[in-house]
Amino acid sequence: MTTADFVGQLPVGFWQVPYAGARFPGSRAVAERPGLEHGANCQLFARAVLARSGLLVPALRSSELWEDTASTVRVAEPNALDLLFFGRDEDPWGAHVGVHAGGDTVLHLCAEVGRPALWSLADFAARERYRVLLGAKRVTARLPGPAAAGRAAPADW
Repeated sequence: MTTADFVGQLPVGFWQVPYAGARFPGSRAVAERPGLEHGANCQLFARAVLARSGLLVPALRSSELWEDTASTVRVAEPNALDLLFFGRDEDPWGAHVGVHAGGDTVLHLCAEVGRPALWSLADFAARERYRVLLGAKRVTARLPGPAAAGRAAPADW
């Protein structure tokens, strides 16, 4: 999948999602007001993006997701739709999560930009808080149902 293919498949609304740090998977804010229209942190945004492709990312924080082996596996060479984890150092606690969009491109949502953005790996390396690429994980769990791939995710509005 090329970056253009990946980006072209996302509804326009995904590009308007505001960054909201308190809206992470499993948070009370998300339970009370599901969907992306109220904002998301990087993990919630990545989870919604992958759901569009029928992938089920567990509702875990980044360090828990990094350690997860039930729904994800670590991979040495990322493919499009793999999760990439970035941090200041090798500690996965509080790591930033993005979706590999093919080539050298990562789709992510961060406070610095405030809306979803496509960055190169060099863009991450140039920032202190994202300078270390911890690694990549491939989501192995799928949404239930035969039409899961390509169906609208709950985040679509």
